[in-house]
Amino acid sequence: MNRFQTAAAPPTVAMPKPKPAVAQTPATEKEHERILASYGGAYDDPRLESLVSKTVDRLVAASDRPDQGYKVTILNSGAVNAFALPNGQLYVTRGLLALASDTSELSSVLSHEMAHVLSKHAAMREDQARQAAIVTRVVTDMSNDPDLTALALAKTKLTMASFSRNQEFEADGIGVGISAKAHFDPYGAARFLSAMERNAELKAGKSSLDPRAQDFTSSHPATPERVQNAQNIARQYAAPEGAERDRESYLAAIDNLVYGEDPSEGFVRGRRFLHPKLGFTFQAPDNFTLDNTAQAVIGVRDGGSQAMRFDVVRVPAEQSLGDYLNSGWMEGVEKASTEDITINGFPAASATAKGDQWQFKVYALRFGSDVYRFIFAARQKSTESERNARETVNSFRRLTLDEIQAARPLRIKVITVQPGDTVESLSHRMAGVDHPAERFRVLNGLDRTAQVKVRDRVKVVAD
Repeated sequence: MNRFQTAAAPPTVAMPKPKPAVAQTPATEKEHERILASYGGAYDDPRLESLVSKTVDRLVAASDRPDQGYKVTILNSGAVNAFALPNGQLYVTRGLLALASDTSELSSVLSHEMAHVLSKHAAMREDQARQAAIVTRVVTDMSNDPDLTALALAKTKLTMASFSRNQEFEADGIGVGISAKAHFDPYGAARFLSAMERNAELKAGKSSLDPRAQDFTSSHPATPERVQNAQNIARQYAAPEGAERDRESYLAAIDNLVYGEDPSEGFVRGRRFLHPKLGFTFQAPDNFTLDNTAQAVIGVRDGGSQAMRFDVVRVPAEQSLGDYLNSGWMEGVEKASTEDITINGFPAASATAKGDQWQFKVYALRFGSDVYRFIFAARQKSTESERNARETVNSFRRLTLDEIQAARPLRIKVITVQPGDTVESLSHRMAGVDHPAERFRVLNGLDRTAQVKVRDRVKVVAD
């Protein structure tokens, strides 16, 4: 007997409607792949995925267009970001999930992105991006490019165009309405916008060249005006009966979430770059800021007069590294300057190259079956720029087993406040973060004077 055959169902049972599908085109598939490549791939966590998709289903059912399909991807990035493609593909980063404090805050982000799809904003933005050729090419070759600046070294594939102020306000209005109709607390949007604003203030001191670190606020400005507007809209819905924040199940779902950079992809700690999976590390010079982007590790000196790029290249085993440096991948290489050298026991080669505005020192180094490339650029060749290049390359070494085992990701841990605990004492338990007390307040939606209460569930960052 076919095990799928069952007795005839009573006629009163309604079959669940199949979920509307998301229409895929070659263009959206390509964009999806590009987003994954630029944001560290998808973050695999069935418990979180279930929470997010249940929230979306609830919002879709409450929206004016329950026939519009959505598919959500959680991105493996510590940046706080969310965006939508015109076909209903939604993206949220794990960094955003770490910052939100309850499901109503998450619902405010998802309903806001759904509103951009429903209002055709996402389609308009895509057209603008095409016209303005916003998606810049990755600068892989250090050719005689008159536009080459230190920051051009860092250009990567993804720049999301910004929505206009009016589009943001419109999406806030629609989004808060959808959340309220789905019986989520309509004030979630105002709370989350405030959290984003405070999170952005904490980051303000750091300049980042990686599009994964461009957070939601760079494409969705979280201005005080917008927070006020979201509050005004929420008042119109004055918490309907049963409006919920759903904090407990939200915190249960994000407990143990990876926080910040994922070490398996390599990570920056101060001036040091470590890649436990591939087993090496190096240190950038003083006054350099390092960024681990999807394509390369980029370093820029304060003031922008020097820059460096570190990446992996394919070089056939039979080709010498000196031959590789002279093989034409980069213009302006002075062949006479090429020399074979050894760096900490690894075969390597170096050469100098000249561009219109930049002087380059280039190294190729063989580590196992891979070849790594260091490219140093300076506006003026100086003993300092030469020394910076040499010292950085000489710091390249194999990681010890202890270092590899110690390179664990930071994670969000949800704990219960005990008698005697304070914001200060709990923030001392935070690992690997700057401004721990302020970071603790922002992560837990506490304003500058609020205190924790016994038996509250709170988030800390632990290793």
